[in-house]
Amino acid sequence: MKNIPRVLNAWCLYDWANSVHSLVIVSSIFPVYFSATALNEAGGPEIDFLGFTVKNSVLFSFSISASFLLVGLLSPFCTAIADYSGRKKAFMQFFCYLGAASCSLLYFFTRETTTFAVICFMLSLVGWSGSIVFYNSYLPDIATEDRFDRLSARGFSMGYVGSVLLMVFNLTMILFPSWYGGISSGMASRISFLTVGLWWFGFAQIPFRNLPEPVRRPNREQNWLFNGFRELQKVFREVRTQKFIQRFLIAFFIYNMGVQTVMYVATIFGSDELKLPSDSLIITILLIQLVAILGATAFARMSERFGNIYALMVAVGIWIVICASAYYVRTENQFYGLAVLVGLVMGGVQSLSRSTYSKLIPEDTTDTASYFSFYAVTEKFSIVIGTAMYGLIEQVTGSMRNSVLALLFLFVAGLLLLWRIPSQKVYEIRLQAK
Repeated sequence: MKNIPRVLNAWCLYDWANSVHSLVIVSSIFPVYFSATALNEAGGPEIDFLGFTVKNSVLFSFSISASFLLVGLLSPFCTAIADYSGRKKAFMQFFCYLGAASCSLLYFFTRETTTFAVICFMLSLVGWSGSIVFYNSYLPDIATEDRFDRLSARGFSMGYVGSVLLMVFNLTMILFPSWYGGISSGMASRISFLTVGLWWFGFAQIPFRNLPEPVRRPNREQNWLFNGFRELQKVFREVRTQKFIQRFLIAFFIYNMGVQTVMYVATIFGSDELKLPSDSLIITILLIQLVAILGATAFARMSERFGNIYALMVAVGIWIVICASAYYVRTENQFYGLAVLVGLVMGGVQSLSRSTYSKLIPEDTTDTASYFSFYAVTEKFSIVIGTAMYGLIEQVTGSMRNSVLALLFLFVAGLLLLWRIPSQKVYEIRLQAK
């Protein structure tokens, strides 16, 4: 049974629960704290990590790459086992709790514990991205296709609202320490990491209590590991026969490299390349979240009127403008203007990508987690390559601006690949004409 309001609201609340990780840990407070803390004894950015000397901003990019590489390798097997054994929710809970606990442990991040903190940061990314695979796969299980776009956008919007609320509280600790007994900005940041873990764990209990259990297979306890792999093989054969899923995943892989890399390194770019103060960077990220709420809703409505692919092409076109402008940005006000544009398309391109893929999945399938594992693998490996490429170009050329320029070509290629996919709206019009 689908379109049950209680279930739909609970599903959206997982975005509310986990999006604080994206905002506080990935985009704002943690990167700023990382840049200020992950330094050598002389105060320079070249630090030792597991016997290697690396610039802290490059380590930040590479740690993201390694985390998503691990998730990309694990996702197909975990989702196949989950589909066959009927343990989709259990897998989602495991990754959620791993991520929440890792965020909480970042409370102990000091200069002396940088290696430990990087490992915790990587595990938090594994937990976050791993749980999202199973969370996304619930969309076609709980809603009919006509609701995919708006429900996906509502989930992202609720995530932005929830993350902003916690972010505002964390900002008061950093900007107004006298309200909290005069704590240092470093301690305020570390408490922020702890609050992310508690928020994520606490609010996740609502969707875990209300989301339905997946379809259970007969004799699911017998050889569930082996049969899980066989399930993955079956879905892989199905995907190979569906050309529009293949075309979309290729296009998504290319443009998502740019989208996710910008989101993960934007704060580091403002901090290291433009030398912007920490409070300005954090407030900028907050602004992006607020604009993203409007952007996700606007692109969902555009999709309903003109089709998913057309709306995605508009979003990717705006990303091209963003990268071209970022190469020349020099001032704080220019950075703020760019942040507004990023916010406008950030939520739209993510929510539409998720709902578009949901529409391409066969309606009668029960292997939604396995199908979404291919989406997840595509997403994770695009992040791995995108962030690694960004860090490598910076390491070789010594400038993040050259890395940003490389992202521009990814968006151009993604736009051309999307052009090869017919819009679903066009299909509907043709069918009606017949």
